[in-house]
Parts: sequence; C-alpha cells; structure tokens
Amino acid sequence: MTDETVLIEQLINVHTKEKAFRELISLYKERLYWHVRKIVISHDDTDDVLQNTFIKIYKNIGKFKQESKLFSWMYRIATNEAITFINKRNKERKIDISEVQEHLVSTLENDIYFSGEEIQGILQKAIASLPQKQQLVFNMKYFDNIKYTQISEILGTSVGALKASYFHAVKKIENYIKKQNKLNLL
Repeated sequence: MTDETVLIEQLINVHTKEKAFRELISLYKERLYWHVRKIVISHDDTDDVLQNTFIKIYKNIGKFKQESKLFSWMYRIATNEAITFINKRNKERKIDISEVQEHLVSTLENDIYFSGEEIQGILQKAIASLPQKQQLVFNMKYFDNIKYTQISEILGTSVGALKASYFHAVKKIENYIKKQNKLNLL
C-alpha cells in the first residue's frame, strides 16, 4: 500500500479522519496556495479560496474514486474553486474579463506579498493578460512542472488541447515581454 492509499483510508475512517486531514493540509497547503494564488492573484482572496477548497475536500473525500492521484483531485477542486470565485466576483461587480485582467496586473504592483524583481513583475503581468485557460495551463506546466496527462485530469481537457494552449500562452508571453523591452528602451 502506498502512503497515499493509507492517507485516503485514514481520511475515510471516522476515527482517524481529523488527524489525517491535518496531515493532508500539512502536505498540500503550500502547493495548493501557490496554485490558487497564480489564479486569483490576491493573497487574501487566495486564503478564502483555499479555505473553501479544503472544506470541499473534507466533505467529499468519501466520494473520491481514486481514478486519479489524490493530488490531481485536490488540484481540480482548487482550480474550480478559484475559477468559481473569480467568475462570481466578476458577475457581482458586473465587469468584463479584460477589465479584470487589467485590475490584476495593477494589483501585482501594489501587493505587499509580491516582492519580485522587475522581470518577474513583467512575467506575472504577461501571464495575467492571458485568457484564463492559458493562464492555468501555463502556470501548471511552467511553474508547477505538472505533466500534461495530470493537467488533463485536473482540467478535464485533452493533452493535445493543453499543448496547444501552452504553446499559444508561451508565444503571447514572449510577445508581451518583447513589447515591454521595446517600451523600456524608448
């Protein structure tokens, strides 16, 4: 039995669920935090989404069919929670996705939790300017180094579509950075 199988069994067992869940949080909180943070940008919003994610995991662990890795299942929940959060906020504010992207870019510059160098700032702004799916695929592949097959499980998309999304994201990011460099040279 793998460690993951043991952990899942402990999570399903009412007598060991609490302790196992604390262990699960300890194992995955940081990775899920940074994944969600790349989607929602704001530290405070990330904390809210992460809390909702762990609540869903806790409530639904008994429904986990083990057809994928536990990590993939949790990533999918975190991704869906982050997207739901963004869509709900946008609907409440009645704003267009392009306005949201502009806001996220400006938020990066004022975020006390973001201490990146100038090039990191430019990269994050370039990523924030991408369509949502391309952001997700780029972040998972580039920063989290997740394999396409696992991303496919998380996002419910074919590997071919993911590769195309990643390719387009990289090209758009390259063009954004080149444009910024030209502006800085002027």
